[in-house]
Amino acid sequence: MMSQPLAERMRPKTLDDYIGQKHLVGQGAVLRKMIDAGRVPSFILWGPPGVGKTTLAQIISNKLETPFYTLSAISSGVKDVRDVIDKAKNNRFFNTISPILFIDEIHRFSKSQQDSLLGAVETGVVTLIGATTENPSFEVIRPLLSRCQVYVLKSLDKEDLLKLLNKAIREDVLLKERKIILTETNAILRYSGGDARKLLNILELVTGAEEGNKIIEITDGKVVERLQENPAAYDKGGEMHYDIISAFIKSIRGSDPDAAIYWLARMVAGGEDPEFIARRLVISAAEDIGLANPNALLLANACFDALKKIGWPEGRIILAETTVYLATSPKSNSAYMAIDSALELVNRTGNLPVPLHLRNAPTKLMKELDYGKEYKYAHSYENNFVKQDFLPLELLSERIWIGQPNPAEQKLIDHMKRLWGDRY
Repeated sequence: MMSQPLAERMRPKTLDDYIGQKHLVGQGAVLRKMIDAGRVPSFILWGPPGVGKTTLAQIISNKLETPFYTLSAISSGVKDVRDVIDKAKNNRFFNTISPILFIDEIHRFSKSQQDSLLGAVETGVVTLIGATTENPSFEVIRPLLSRCQVYVLKSLDKEDLLKLLNKAIREDVLLKERKIILTETNAILRYSGGDARKLLNILELVTGAEEGNKIIEITDGKVVERLQENPAAYDKGGEMHYDIISAFIKSIRGSDPDAAIYWLARMVAGGEDPEFIARRLVISAAEDIGLANPNALLLANACFDALKKIGWPEGRIILAETTVYLATSPKSNSAYMAIDSALELVNRTGNLPVPLHLRNAPTKLMKELDYGKEYKYAHSYENNFVKQDFLPLELLSERIWIGQPNPAEQKLIDHMKRLWGDRY
């Protein structure tokens, strides 16, 4: 018990001790009713890390007094799934509740692994409880998803975090032996990012640094100092995570490759998810480099694909190459500004009718109603272009895309001027 981390020592055993997710397990909530009734369907818990997905599954198993099997998608294969299903069949007695099979990070299960679960879930051999931080609509195969309810867990709010913090100080077997004074809580709440596990890990880090002191005062300055002294405390979900990725993207946008590589190194050293970094590089290539260097998006997308194939640690080199390329590329946000301007225009003007000559006319009636009439097919004209109106009549005077003065975009602007004259 004493060697367990604080987060494990504080893991609740009953729903009454469970903090957060009142919309699911509060009095009268949907999941609470099913648990109290002793019957739960197969379901998937979708939410950020540290909000109680695993704990909730264990509490349900204890409440229903049924065997509880756990598989991790990272270390388990199809054979492991089949072995657990066989055990569940053997431990299942007539008219008893199905054993629970809990799969952590179910989004990492391959299609074949997920397929191997279908029969057991459908026939009730096991009640599946999956946990995922990713949208199950994209990561879980449709046949399995159709057999499961999906419940969304939320990050813990300030009230929940403070409740957990005080509960730990008051009830933990080690912390209650010392006098811990919560003078300031802003930093510890911010850095936890709504993650109960991180909150308790930070509390343990701060109190552990003052071993021997019977009285410990928690202040914002002390929390920040302890986290900076401990690189392993890099916060992949809280404020530090967002601050560093912000500095990374702003360094790329500001054309400073040295700074961009530095912040990349901070994330790599801190254990950041490399795919998260790669996704942000793809976004930056479109948002910040854009039409000034369209190859940037191709390279960023290739980076994302290559990272999946190569993995870690060599993947850091792919990220570094892409980071330097994006940081040293000319910048333009004209496409980003254009789509936002267009969306604002749509919100302001509503659903304007499509001009008749641009409408699709697959039926005789539509043709009789002049759908598609007088449309000019561009390829039938010199230089594959002919002037005609493509916007609704009310918007013909609007400008949406405004090219920026960099070499690549200037070529596009010049081409548009040759075609359209004064319009561009």
